[in-house]
Amino acid sequence: MRDGAKKSTSTRAGGSSRSSSSAKKSTSSANPPGNQTPNTPDINESEIARLKVDELRSRLRARGVAGTSDMHKPELVEALVKSLREARSPGGDGGIRKGPQTSKSIKYAQEVTSVDDEPERPGRSLVTTDHEVIRQWAEARKGVPSTVDGTEHDGHAGVLRFDFPSNGREQRLREISWEEWFRTFDERRLNFIYQEERSDGKQSNFFRLENPDREDG
Repeated sequence: MRDGAKKSTSTRAGGSSRSSSSAKKSTSSANPPGNQTPNTPDINESEIARLKVDELRSRLRARGVAGTSDMHKPELVEALVKSLREARSPGGDGGIRKGPQTSKSIKYAQEVTSVDDEPERPGRSLVTTDHEVIRQWAEARKGVPSTVDGTEHDGHAGVLRFDFPSNGREQRLREISWEEWFRTFDERRLNFIYQEERSDGKQSNFFRLENPDREDG
């Protein structure tokens, strides 16, 4: 009996050791070297840390971040994560993204932060970064998330648009997923300026995307 008890105790101890080792391995693989911060919702920092230096620099340049040529990989990873966090923070609640090139259109538009918000009047200019507001607006008009063909770079979507089949499909537009559309929208810190109705009360398809950090949007 004593021998059996010792054997059972040894087995339990060994199982605990393996479990601990497995947990350490899992934790280590979740955060590889160069990524010392935990993942945040919608931002896979572990995946970012696995990107090559050239791709990190390219993504940062596309987001308007300067001085990347002198950065080492850990600095590039940190800079990209920070930029994405700043972009996602306001995008989660529909808040307006602001910058040195914020236009008058943004300043005087009614801010919409949820699908429950209503325009103050027909023809009112609206602005949002809320994904569900944008999706519902587009789907109500049969809009298809798209990018302008030929404007893609580094494997990422180019100029963002919606294709409205009722107006005739545009040959230069290529359909993309909502996930890719919104990922690009957030990475570029865009605002969605739009109308629900024209001043005469008829449904409006007007929208415009604006980057408050760059003159060309």
